[in-house]
Amino acid sequence: MQTTTTHRDLADESTDGRRDFDFLVGRWHVRNRRLVRRLEANNEWQEFAATNEMQSLLGGLCNLDTYDATFPNGSQIQGLTLRCFNPQTRKWSIYWNDSVQCELQPPVVGAFQADRGEFYGDDTFKGAAIRVRYVWLKLGPDSAQWEQAFSQDGGKNWETNWVMELRRASAGMP
Repeated sequence: MQTTTTHRDLADESTDGRRDFDFLVGRWHVRNRRLVRRLEANNEWQEFAATNEMQSLLGGLCNLDTYDATFPNGSQIQGLTLRCFNPQTRKWSIYWNDSVQCELQPPVVGAFQADRGEFYGDDTFKGAAIRVRYVWLKLGPDSAQWEQAFSQDGGKNWETNWVMELRRASAGMP
């Protein structure tokens, strides 16, 4: 049985959310601010640079990015993010893995409303159950921001523990 694509189907694909991360395609310079100690009422932040590069896959239903940074203590981290869009729920699932933990983390799930995306999931930190929140902000064609926060009380209170400011790498920049 052959199926046909209708005009409505095409309109849904362009507006259903599967293109929400298209702004991130390409190479980025990243300014990181990360709490030195998480969930310890700590206010000491460390700053470091990174690069990030993202590509769209499966016609926009997934994307993959790679992340490369050196922490202030000289240790390196490489990571990757896999984002998958579900057209039925119109939500993204975001998975993270890196060279420090070497384990695919449980996903955070959510969607964008205008230029702000919020994504939530359950995880553990130092053996205790936590909620995780990612916030993505589209700040224009060459600028974006990502934040990670943890909650120990089911999402009533959040501690933002990592902020990344992304600037698109210009032609000719390393």
